Amino acid sequence: MSSIVDVKNIGMNFYTVDGELKVLENLSFSLEEGKILAILGPSGSGKSTLLNILSNLLKPTAGDINIKGKIGYMFQRDHLLEWRTIIDNITIGLEIQKKLNDDAMEKINKLLKNYGLWEFRNRYPRELSGGMRQRVALIRTLSVDPDILLLDEPFSALDYQTRLMVSDDIYKIIKNENKTTILVTHDISEAISMADQVAVLSKRPANIKNIYDIDLTVSNEKTPLLARKAPEFKDYFDNLWRELDVHEK
Repeated sequence: MSSIVDVKNIGMNFYTVDGELKVLENLSFSLEEGKILAILGPSGSGKSTLLNILSNLLKPTAGDINIKGKIGYMFQRDHLLEWRTIIDNITIGLEIQKKLNDDAMEKINKLLKNYGLWEFRNRYPRELSGGMRQRVALIRTLSVDPDILLLDEPFSALDYQTRLMVSDDIYKIIKNENKTTILVTHDISEAISMADQVAVLSKRPANIKNIYDIDLTVSNEKTPLLARKAPEFKDYFDNLWRELDVHEK
């Protein structure tokens, strides 16, 4: 299968009053359509910077990027507008692009029904739990029909139990909608349970130290919760922990 994302020798430098700061250096990877790639690295290693480059919010200092399709970016916070209803929050991107039509509304209504939010469409964000708000944020991202999803630590604002449940929900939506996804996280367990592949970043200036293929299918099914119960889960965790630089001086 051909790659939908190709990143070759990306470099990113920032310039401050203290001088040049090298964040990324010679970073390369590719991703096949329909796969989930988790980017795992220590704090400050440039994970979010990489997503900003992929989404064209930043221009890299060096290297080439080839992306075949449209990007949808889901941030750490849901950024729902409290004065707009759930349905109005979801349609805001299409309204801005002047692409809100009957076909788009039909797709949004289908997403709301499929993922348990239909009866809440006329509620306001303050009336929803944190997990439901994240589902709304994802459906809002999906409403513009992206080919590739960028998720920047989408569960970091949630408590542990909610994170586990929401990761299952988000995973099922991504796989059902067949969206190629790049997930940034610093949580090893989250990366293993969610992803088809995990790329480990070095310390800054970051490059990719290794990419692990993850195969954690339990009873012919893969969900993040089931993946955590697989006997191989611990082996992946130990390997990734050793790979990370967080415990090196």
